Amino acid sequence: MKKMNFKFVTLLGIAFFMHSCVDDLDITPEDPLSQTLQEFYSQPGAHKRALAGVYGNLSLTGTDGAGSSNIGGIDAGTSQYGRVLWYMQDLATDEVIWSYENDPGTREIQRNIWNAANPIIRGMYGRAMFQVALANEYLRESTPAKLSSYGVTNPQDVAEIAVYRQEVRALRALAYYHLMDLFGKATFVTEADPLNTAGPEYNRQQLFDFIESELLAIIPDLKAPRTNESGRLDQAFARMILAKMYLNAEVYINQNKYTQCVDQCNAIIAGGYALNPNYLNNFKADNHLSPEMIFAIQSDGILTQNFGPTTVMINGSVGSIEQNGESLGVGAGGWGGALRLRKQFVQKFEGAQFTNDARNTIISGVRNIDITDIADRDSGFILSKFSNVSSTGIPGPNSTFVDTDFPLFRLADVYLMYAECAVRGAGNASIGTAVNYVNALRERANNGSQTANITQSALTLDFILDERARELHWEAHRRQDLIRFNRYTGGTYNWAWKGNGSNGISIPAHMRLYPIPEASLASNPNLTQNPGY
Repeated sequence: MKKMNFKFVTLLGIAFFMHSCVDDLDITPEDPLSQTLQEFYSQPGAHKRALAGVYGNLSLTGTDGAGSSNIGGIDAGTSQYGRVLWYMQDLATDEVIWSYENDPGTREIQRNIWNAANPIIRGMYGRAMFQVALANEYLRESTPAKLSSYGVTNPQDVAEIAVYRQEVRALRALAYYHLMDLFGKATFVTEADPLNTAGPEYNRQQLFDFIESELLAIIPDLKAPRTNESGRLDQAFARMILAKMYLNAEVYINQNKYTQCVDQCNAIIAGGYALNPNYLNNFKADNHLSPEMIFAIQSDGILTQNFGPTTVMINGSVGSIEQNGESLGVGAGGWGGALRLRKQFVQKFEGAQFTNDARNTIISGVRNIDITDIADRDSGFILSKFSNVSSTGIPGPNSTFVDTDFPLFRLADVYLMYAECAVRGAGNASIGTAVNYVNALRERANNGSQTANITQSALTLDFILDERARELHWEAHRRQDLIRFNRYTGGTYNWAWKGNGSNGISIPAHMRLYPIPEASLASNPNLTQNPGY
């Protein structure tokens, strides 16, 4: 079904040549090639194949199928980039519950009782640092001097590889952005450091400064929005990271940067993106065609099989009672009610204004809204937002591994970021424009009807937080949003099973950050643990 213009190699070309480059993690050179660097990079098109390897780390975990992992000591299911990001941003919040708590790490994440030994936390830190290592090695092997030594002298090839380098720097910035957001610190290494260097610890301010300077430097040399080949990033990708950083700057570095966020939002909006007329087409098997998709983590039932977030969400959305898998493009029973909704999220859609809202894909049936026993898969409502069926009704070719990409960044988020900045007092944002952006989302959700539109007086911070949940749920934003609105830690806002209480209890402030994994601390003496762990 999916025509992938930019095919991944299985981390070939870079990962094969690395030995133990990521702190505590042994990189397994799974590909049996016996090529040297000189032999590999001297081949025509080698640098593009290696570029695909850097992108591929967002989707793939190894070279021997979906169950393999090229990071030693970590299961593929707890080290796939998008999946562990989704666990840590959404499973740890009011949006969703995972039924099978014997799966390593999930119980602690969703009950907010994690510690530094949690395998999901280790998987996220390790996969992100592996991304940094892959990017650094690519940059070492693509300098002008290296290209010359590999016989790459054609001016067109040299110019293309120069663009590849900027994309790799942007992918490295994304990894450091996630490390900054989730952990508040990380080992810092660049291509200037020798391979296997135990880098220094960078705190949030240092990471923020590096990411910001990197992205501002490379934006002019990245391809213009919507002009790169499918699956590759462009200027809007870099601007999205900046916008998210500026939106959360008061959390990260105790500085107000809402005007800078608005500048980036305006630049993205001017890039030619448009809302998909059908909200749910953003979450179907051909969602790579959506005009509002800025960047997605790729998934393909044939070419890039992985236990990533969309495979998990779609199979997990099949109800234990409903057996609705065929409508979602997977097996009828799916994963038997693996995912259900917490009561507090369901309540975001209460009221007549949401009866016909396309974003409301909640299935209640004969279910009880309360989940008093997490193991009871028949309690708690379910969701059918994501599916492995195309916008034209064609199921994906694989009934387990889905074709649906995971939307990391899309235009709707930009509209809501702009609106939030306007309410928070950004002088370069118009409240009127903000209301128009919100209403554009609501009209799209209501098939063009204006019945659910809001007025300026309704555009409050509380409204925006709830509207972000309605528009962006299950897209790995919720934890970050709750922290920014001071609703995550403490007891101001509780949800089912928060803090391991069935009705939710307060959790301490230090849990706004995840702990640095024990294995990372043991391997790098420069790293220190976050307070409270």
